[in-house]
Amino acid sequence: MPENYQLVETQLQEPLENGDVVCNLCLWRCRLRHGQRGYCQAHVNRNGTLYNLSYGIVSAIEVESIRNKPVYHYRPDSQIMSIGSYGCNFRCKGCHNLEISWGVEALDKLARGQSREAFITPAQMIETALKHGVDGIAFTYSEPAVWLEYVLDVSKLAHEAGLFTVYVSNSFVTDEALELMAPHIDVLCSDIKSLSAEFYHDICPVSTVDQVLGSIRRAAELGIHVETRTNVIPTKNDNLQELAGIAEWIRDNLGADSPWHVTKFYPAYQLSHLPATENAIIDQAAAAGRAAGLINVYGHTDISCDCATENAPVSAWMELDADALNSVKACAAPCCGDEGILVKKFEREAGVIPDVKFNTV
Repeated sequence: MPENYQLVETQLQEPLENGDVVCNLCLWRCRLRHGQRGYCQAHVNRNGTLYNLSYGIVSAIEVESIRNKPVYHYRPDSQIMSIGSYGCNFRCKGCHNLEISWGVEALDKLARGQSREAFITPAQMIETALKHGVDGIAFTYSEPAVWLEYVLDVSKLAHEAGLFTVYVSNSFVTDEALELMAPHIDVLCSDIKSLSAEFYHDICPVSTVDQVLGSIRRAAELGIHVETRTNVIPTKNDNLQELAGIAEWIRDNLGADSPWHVTKFYPAYQLSHLPATENAIIDQAAAAGRAAGLINVYGHTDISCDCATENAPVSAWMELDADALNSVKACAAPCCGDEGILVKKFEREAGVIPDVKFNTV
């Protein structure tokens, strides 16, 4: 567990003979050449080794009820500390955490060695959680798979300290990642966004409904407590027959008592032109879930997604020197060189590698 910011090798990588590397964290399974980043923007191939750019880089913190995730059937009266980083393997058009979940600007600065984002060690994170008297830690705001090494390190220390862990995810992750997580993650709160192939293809061109559902089912098989949620978006996934189909899948694969949360959409980003979901639609969707045989269905007219836009600054939660917390982050490892530039496009701009133009025949 590094004490200062640096690149951290990812555990789920597959080096190839030509210097390429395959990332096996999520189901994109990006194949990357030197200097290329994955779709999530948080992993880079540096000379044939895949590194995570965002280990310990924290974008947001909040102390809140576990019910806000929403999780209702695992220690429902407990308080959690929600934390997030930068990067995501989806591109949801109604994203409320755009600067965090897409994270392009923040991750670009990390790649250049110019970032002033907060770096918090796993031990410091646990110390902060205990100071605020919470019962658990939730990894959220961005897709947690993109900083899995940090999630694992924090989770191990959390369990040693008597804290539980919650993983809020889109579930577009590999079985390998789930198997690494399972001993250290207590709760998965996962989206089931739709049963429409077109819906998933629109936010992640390589994704399929079956892949997401398969990951959720696998998490339950591995012994993780699973609760699912569907954010109902007008004209996109508000067909009651489809919503009933989601409930039927949960009943048949996770059990009739598996909790399903139906949440309200609020306009954002490229879906700003759509109206907020009518409360009556939420009620109808919840009723459809109960009619399908689910016992624990919750319609939320006051919960949409984990939004960090109104969170206090990270420095407000930490008993650390603010200047040190937000000092310039350049990788401390010797492989990066003094220039601190890790991505090929920035290496060319800085003259670290030649700007070669290839002729095509």
